[in-house]
Parts: sequence; C-alpha cells; structure tokens
Amino acid sequence: MDLTDLGTVLTGLSRPALAISNDERIAAANEPARALFGPNLVGRHYITALRQPSILDCVEQVLKRRTRRGTAQYLLTDRGRDTTWDAAAALVSLGEAEGVLLSFEDVTPMHEAGQMRRDFVANVSHELRTPLTALLGFIETLKGAAKDDAAARDRFLSIMEKEATRMNRLVSDLLSLSRVEADERLRPTDRLDLAALIRSVQSVLASMAEDRGAQIVLEGFDEPIGIPGDSDQLKQVFTNLVENALKYGPAGGTVTVHARVDPRDPALRGPAVRVSVIDEGEGIDALHIPRLTERFYRVDSHRSREMGGTGLGLAIVKHIVNRHRGRLRVDSTLGEGSAFRVVLPMGDAFP
Repeated sequence: MDLTDLGTVLTGLSRPALAISNDERIAAANEPARALFGPNLVGRHYITALRQPSILDCVEQVLKRRTRRGTAQYLLTDRGRDTTWDAAAALVSLGEAEGVLLSFEDVTPMHEAGQMRRDFVANVSHELRTPLTALLGFIETLKGAAKDDAAARDRFLSIMEKEATRMNRLVSDLLSLSRVEADERLRPTDRLDLAALIRSVQSVLASMAEDRGAQIVLEGFDEPIGIPGDSDQLKQVFTNLVENALKYGPAGGTVTVHARVDPRDPALRGPAVRVSVIDEGEGIDALHIPRLTERFYRVDSHRSREMGGTGLGLAIVKHIVNRHRGRLRVDSTLGEGSAFRVVLPMGDAFP
C-alpha cells in the first residue's frame, strides 16, 4: 500500500491512527490523531510527537525489532479529566518499505466503570466493617468481663441491636439498588394515582413526624393524578425524600409536599407532574448538590450514620426516577432549607 492509499484509509477511520515510516517519521495521520497529538504531525519524528515512554517502546518494538504487533497505554489529561487510550501498533507495508500503523482506542469509560466497581466494593466493605467490629468487640466483652454485669449487658445488647439494624438496613438498600438497576431500562406501563400514593406516604410517616413534633403538609393532591408508574418504587422514592426532610429538618418544623401539573413540561416535552418535597432545614452547600445521588456520598457522614442513613437512599431515588423517564432536581440555600423536585411524565392521559 502506498502513502496515498494509506492516507485515504486513515481518513475513513473514526479512531486516532497514524503511520510511521521506516525512517522513523510520521508519514500519515487522520483528523482524530491530529486532535489528540497536535495539528502538525506529518513529517515529524515520532519521538517528538508521541513522547510517552510506553508508546515509544511499543513503536520501537515493532519498527526496529520487526515484531508483528505491540500494545501500550496512552494516558492523557484533557480539560482536567484523565483519559486512557489503548494503543495498538502493527507492522505494515508502506510502498517499498515497511512501517508501523499505530491506532488508539478510548477506553476511559471502561476504566471509570472498573474504578466505580472498586470504589463500591471498598465502600460496602467499610460500611459493614464498622458495625461488625463493634459487634465482635461487645460479644467478646459480654463473654468476659461483663458476663455477670446486668447493667453493662443490657447496655451492650442495646448497642449491638442498633449496629445489627444498621447492617440489615444497608443490605436491604443494596438489594433494592440492585433490583432497581436491573429494571432501569424497563419503563413501567401500569397506571396509578399519584395523589393517593402520596397520601399513603404521609400516613406511614405520620408517627415519625409526630415524634419530631413536625407536620407533613400536602398541597395539590386533592384530585387524582394519573401517571404510568411502579407503585412500590415510587412509594420508595417519596418515602425516602419525606423521611430525609423530617430527619434533617428542625424539630417542630414543617415538610411541604407540593404537586403541580404541567400540560407541557419543557424537559420532558409532554404533560408532566412536578412533586416538590420542601423542608426547613439547614440547607445544602451548592458544592455538594451535584454529588448527592452518588452511592455512599454524604454531606455530613457522622450525622447521617447517627440517623441511620446508609448513603444509598438518593442513589436509589435517582435510578427509580430514571426508570420512569423523569427528572430529579435539587434546589437548596444554606440556612433556608432544601427542595427535592421529582418530575414525572403523565403519559397520554391528561390530566
């Protein structure tokens, strides 16, 4: 293949690719390669253009040692984001001589997914290790020094029950998150009355509100609101949001759940209902808002654990809302409380 034909072939490739001739200079490069390494590639010595030792070793192995193929990784920081490329070098014919065809594949999403899995396992291990360590310590104490101390035994058993409950809640949330993720691509088709569902959430959480001297006020739920949805999952969404509002709002405060029906929501491009759960708490710094739905992300880790939080609630909410093809929005100002807004499509039937 001559250089003209090779240049034509490279132009048709969507991934970065370039050819290095036997004189160690870049003979051809396509547009993605120029975007990756700079505009003036052709004619340059490959060492000055590629630079990273792993890539240079890969090219040298094929070009000088006549190995048929070589692979390497190319690491790049682009606009503050680390990207990873798999490079593959192959010995090819360039006219009367041989050269190297070097191509690159962006594998950043795969590496990020792998890192997310590792982080997830590490977080789960950490969350479970803390209560397990406490349980083992108390069991050892009860078998030894506190065996005949009734007061200490009752106190330790109470703490052990609390830690075991925390582990059970974490396992339940993990299983729930797994189920939600498995069903996320299956859009619900059953129709339900969202107003009745919200009233049932209010009823379930009435005792919790009473314990905190708070009240849950519903606005806009007097008439039925028909939407396509999974009743159990949506009940989980609004139970989680109202429960959080009660936990993090002031004692004696008010949690307002407000509904607004929109004949055409701009984001969903169709009829939708917007349900806002508004508290009177301390508010959330804008720095934290983009990360609230990450697994195990907590604004205040100690306070969240003390209140029995697992760090998975809002991640579950996000996946359920995504499954319903809806949107989750958070508005908050420090010192003025927070509003978690769920926008859900209403389907063909309106209102």
